[in-house]
Amino acid sequence: MDLTVTAMVLLAALLHAGWNAIYKGQGSGLATGVVITIGMGGASALALPFVPIPAPESWGYFAASVALHLCYRLFLSACYRYGDLGQVYPISRGTGPLLVTIVSFYWLGEKLPAQVMLGIIVVIIGIVSLAFRGGGISAFHAMRPVLLAIGTGIFIAAYTIADGLGARLAGTPHGYIFWLMFVDSLVFVPVVGYLRRDTILQFSTKDWLIGLGGGVMALTAYWLFVWAMTLAPIAPAAALRETSVIFAAIIGALFLKESFGKWRILAAVTVTIGVVLMRL
Repeated sequence: MDLTVTAMVLLAALLHAGWNAIYKGQGSGLATGVVITIGMGGASALALPFVPIPAPESWGYFAASVALHLCYRLFLSACYRYGDLGQVYPISRGTGPLLVTIVSFYWLGEKLPAQVMLGIIVVIIGIVSLAFRGGGISAFHAMRPVLLAIGTGIFIAAYTIADGLGARLAGTPHGYIFWLMFVDSLVFVPVVGYLRRDTILQFSTKDWLIGLGGGVMALTAYWLFVWAMTLAPIAPAAALRETSVIFAAIIGALFLKESFGKWRILAAVTVTIGVVLMRL
């Protein structure tokens, strides 16, 4: 990947970690997810007059992605209900690029240089190791958050591949992503919003502003990432995006009072080495 694409994906990773921290920090589960999705859908609607409609060839991937994103959000909310941001986030984000790399190689036929494959592997090792603390594996003290995080990772891999292929067939990554996030919000908000209406109605103005801001961050992050997947192979872009776990670990330590020790510093260095290998 060239420097421009790398910068796009790293910015997407930072924004992705930011909106996930909002999701976890607000502590209201799916109710917070509804407000974030409203922000994402509203911002998408403002962009629709300026982007073309995706080509019909992409509509199958488009529909699959809407369903996969819905499942992803349900699993993500359950993850944050039972586990820490710094615990479940690395597992789910590490599972995703691992599966994407396997599928891209065996199904999509993406042949990557050896140092890029090595970089992807090193990044994944660094990502998953962030779930460790010292000599133990804190996230595995309870199996429920681990299984939910793995399930989340499976859906991440599935929608990543669907959107990587769909955006390429759409003729416009911009039209594809803004229409996708708009339609996604039309599906998610009415159903889940109704189920969580009591909690949502209790949100303060501050809660709404934070959630809506998180939605704009989420939209921008995914727009940059999908755009990057039309300019570079899917597997390394997916792995590079998951450097968001480094940002998430730092945010969790600074704002959510989660621990950040020598082990996570080592994991951050490992991820950085993997990124450098991919760039070379």
